[in-house]
Amino acid sequence: MSEEPQSQQIKLPDVRNIGIMAHIDAGKTTTTERILFYTGILHRMGEVHDGNTVMDWMVQERERGITITSAATACQWKGRRINVIDTPGHVDFTIEVERSLRVLDGAVAVFDSVGGVEPQSETVWRQADKYNVPRIAYVNKMDRVGADFDGCIEAMGRKFSSLKAVAVQMPMGGEDRFEGVIDLVAMKSYRYDESTQGAEVTEADIPPQYAEEANRRREEMLEAAVDFDDELMSRMLEGEEVGDELVRTALRRGVLGHKICPVLCGSSFKNKGIQQLLDAIVYYLPSPIDRGKVSGMDAATGEARERSPDAKEPFSALVFKIALDQHVGRLAYARVYSGKAGFKNALYNPRLKVRERATRIFRMHSNKRHAEQFMEAGDIIALVGLRETTTGDTICDPDFPLVFEQMSFPTPVLARAIEPKSTADEEKLNQALERLVDEDPTCAVRVDSETGQRLISGMGELHVEVLVDRLIKEFNVGVHVGKPQVSYKETITAPVREGYLFDQLVGGKHHHGHVTLSVCPIEAAREIEFVNKVPPELLACEFVSAVRQGVMEAAGGGVLSGFQAAGIEVTLESAGYSEDSSTEIGFKIAGSMGFKEACAKAAPAVLEPIMSVEMVVPADYMGPVIHDFNSRRGKVLGIDSRKDVQVVSGEAPLSEMFGYATALRSLSQGRAVYSMRLDKYEIAGKTVQDEILRRIGRL
Repeated sequence: MSEEPQSQQIKLPDVRNIGIMAHIDAGKTTTTERILFYTGILHRMGEVHDGNTVMDWMVQERERGITITSAATACQWKGRRINVIDTPGHVDFTIEVERSLRVLDGAVAVFDSVGGVEPQSETVWRQADKYNVPRIAYVNKMDRVGADFDGCIEAMGRKFSSLKAVAVQMPMGGEDRFEGVIDLVAMKSYRYDESTQGAEVTEADIPPQYAEEANRRREEMLEAAVDFDDELMSRMLEGEEVGDELVRTALRRGVLGHKICPVLCGSSFKNKGIQQLLDAIVYYLPSPIDRGKVSGMDAATGEARERSPDAKEPFSALVFKIALDQHVGRLAYARVYSGKAGFKNALYNPRLKVRERATRIFRMHSNKRHAEQFMEAGDIIALVGLRETTTGDTICDPDFPLVFEQMSFPTPVLARAIEPKSTADEEKLNQALERLVDEDPTCAVRVDSETGQRLISGMGELHVEVLVDRLIKEFNVGVHVGKPQVSYKETITAPVREGYLFDQLVGGKHHHGHVTLSVCPIEAAREIEFVNKVPPELLACEFVSAVRQGVMEAAGGGVLSGFQAAGIEVTLESAGYSEDSSTEIGFKIAGSMGFKEACAKAAPAVLEPIMSVEMVVPADYMGPVIHDFNSRRGKVLGIDSRKDVQVVSGEAPLSEMFGYATALRSLSQGRAVYSMRLDKYEIAGKTVQDEILRRIGRL
């Protein structure tokens, strides 16, 4: 493994921290592979179908031909450093996209020119909206049968209201006659020499047969760009010639202002369009300077604080990923927002209130490492030696403690029982599970209180399958695995107010706690919300915290089913305090028991996960597919036509969708495909609820 120091220093305005994001199989990893080839990092391109790409380095990724974990790398293009994170497209690994976008300055959204805007494309777009990430779009696979550049832009306009899609390129030809691209800013055509794998690019004037269309599209692009530059507008109004740089400046302002999304095109597999994509990354996407100050909170006082992307500011960084490296151990991936630090500098984790020290600093190239002496604002690096820091933690200068906003992670929806094959595997399994949970915040391990089984949970069938596969192949643990189990939850359907008095001797000491709680149903996505209405002069903060802790612990298992409680607002209405005998333990038990008694009277019900499903089905098979979907308690919400196929969107309970891939293949002779993601939790019908309770022995 290479551990060479990076010698050349790049100034902050010349740094681009970007992510490649898209639906599964849109060509993200292939595009990243070409970026690395044309920037000189690779001397030979790998292919996903051959299982030899640099970015998909895990055994599980190469076996399945998909990206499972986000991989970081760095390259240089025209004097700029581009830090690239290639993210997964499969919905089960959406947390990898979420935590990458949290720390990136810009993104490239890749679309399949045939499939257009697919379900996971919408998901990653919303995630980018959540973190206000400026982005450009790249319509890939223009060489495929059915490629539709305009259709893809139209779908973007229809489905994404946050940004206006503006074409800055157009294809020359399409499908098997795709020759290259036309740049509508420079008004030049680009063809790619196949004998050099596209490394040699021929720039020329626009061919006559494309001139009229190119002029029309350029006018449309300029109409969108003039809103962001007064000089461009005045020149156009006066009929003067506008230069390339002026147009690019206007488009860049639109991108940084979250108003527009420039759209490019190409064919990564056929090595066409990547150099112009690299140019667009440099032209339009922001540097850390463009993204400006980052907001945080003073760890000591709670006051708002800001950090500028400047090496002279106090050091601050956000750890967004933990990974395990067989050679150097635990790697903490971090985005540095301000300041500069080396491996000799002490670091501080304000959440844990502990000092940490990075023993080694690496700039990553997929799973290979380049040693660095220090890290500074704008860097995305990996640190060795952070023992307790985990995903979402801030590390900073001990003299200037600062906390950045924590990340939120979705709740796992599917679990499988897992047990060691022998007693010799027991300790290895426990250690391996600890490491998996440390790496992946959407992986959870718990012991079922009813059955005593150890359960490993994830975001879907594929996610849990990969986790188990890693236990066997990577950690060399022998395990028995049970059938998939749905992660149900429990809620209430009516508001209730309940008082509870705890007044007992426990361990030779008298404990007292008296609370009145009200419980009220809210959206399941909001989990458990605790509200305190008792003023501090009537009940000290530590006793309120004890009540809250008791409620949260009790919410771990609902009164009806034993599943985790969710969708409940719990309000501490009043409390009775005794000077002599009130204790934190007393209030904690009162909170726990009061919550359980209130929920028992509030018409508890089981919540089941409902999945958003999209099926792409040839028209000939629509009848059987929809009939089968309805039989799974599915609801069809809409049907759209896309070329020669029908796109059916709907929703269905996760419990009914096990093995759906096999069923859909048999119904359509292997021609239909589907994608699925968690949409919401919904109260199960009486018949379904009774069946669930009967299955777990609660009825």
